[in-house]
Amino acid sequence: MKTVNIGLIGGGFMGRTHSNAYRKVNAFFKLGYRPVLKTFCDVNESKAKTFAENWGYESHETDWRKLLARKDIDLIDICVPNMAHREIAIAAAEAGKMLICEKPLAINTAEAEQMVSAVEKAKVANMVMFNYRRVPAITLARQLVDEGRIGRPFHYRATYLQDWTISTDVPQGGDALWRLDAKVAGSGVTGDLLAHSIDTAEWLNGPIQRVTAATETFIKQRKHVESGKVEEVKIDDACMFLAIFANGSMGTFESTRYARGRKNFNTFELNGEAGSVYFDLEDPQYLQYFKYKDPKSGDKTEGHLTGWQKIHVTNAEHPYMDKWWVPGCTIGYEHTFINALADFFTGLETGKPAQPDFRCGLRTQKVCDAVLESARTGKWIDIA
Repeated sequence: MKTVNIGLIGGGFMGRTHSNAYRKVNAFFKLGYRPVLKTFCDVNESKAKTFAENWGYESHETDWRKLLARKDIDLIDICVPNMAHREIAIAAAEAGKMLICEKPLAINTAEAEQMVSAVEKAKVANMVMFNYRRVPAITLARQLVDEGRIGRPFHYRATYLQDWTISTDVPQGGDALWRLDAKVAGSGVTGDLLAHSIDTAEWLNGPIQRVTAATETFIKQRKHVESGKVEEVKIDDACMFLAIFANGSMGTFESTRYARGRKNFNTFELNGEAGSVYFDLEDPQYLQYFKYKDPKSGDKTEGHLTGWQKIHVTNAEHPYMDKWWVPGCTIGYEHTFINALADFFTGLETGKPAQPDFRCGLRTQKVCDAVLESARTGKWIDIA
């Protein structure tokens, strides 16, 4: 078994999920590679030391440039705020390091293009952590599409709703609330939440061709953690957009952090000529499927049996589930990252790179930018 020495940068929520996945992936998946938690990096010495000790990293650094210069590091995992992705990724690629980066790939399309250019020039393995592709029920939805069970698609609709920024007392900026600071995050719900929805939609239903959008910032000013001053809020609190897919189907997307009672309500529904699928991340072990006709025989479902089928995605024949528990025992959020890393290391072994890679992340970034441009101009925007 070959080892891959990991250098992870950033100890927030995503740093924890990635670290946990590295620790567990070989216990559940038979792989030709084994990740070694070599070094953790954070600018704060105390935080870096504490995080490294807690998660079992062999050492810690406070300067990511020193981390990249180390010859004992094979893979750089970027879990820092969006504004820092580009500089670190390009330098890591030039240093010959493999790369895993949290989503969204960058602040904007221009930065994402530079990152793609760097990794492709260096020919280093790379992946963007759109982990929801690795929810077994979502992967099963992709399988149903590939099997022709949806048929010609007509409609795709997605929602991603949360409620954690409703209070006017919530500040912006700092380690915990950088997602509310446009200088650091780039955008609000569009880059943070809708990026997931867009990636899933294009994975299931093909490329989005055109969009028209509207955004809203409900609380216009918030105190900034770092300056201590009340400053203008420049991120989007809510976004809705219409989409036309290249296959001719129509899409609706909605995202907000002002949906009282919704914590991580991420749903999608795809309606086609032969059937439909529906998924809700707050009930992730189920995929709902409506069968109208068989893709092979063309036979229609008998009228008295027509209805939605609620599939409990826990059997060994379901995606990834042969690596986990017995039927009926569910897996959760943390397992999506473990499944993703298993696919990444399998890609190293087979030579077939795991998806989504940086180029795929660039595609999502283009759609996000088009959505924001449409919201700014009020026009339909074509996506190259």
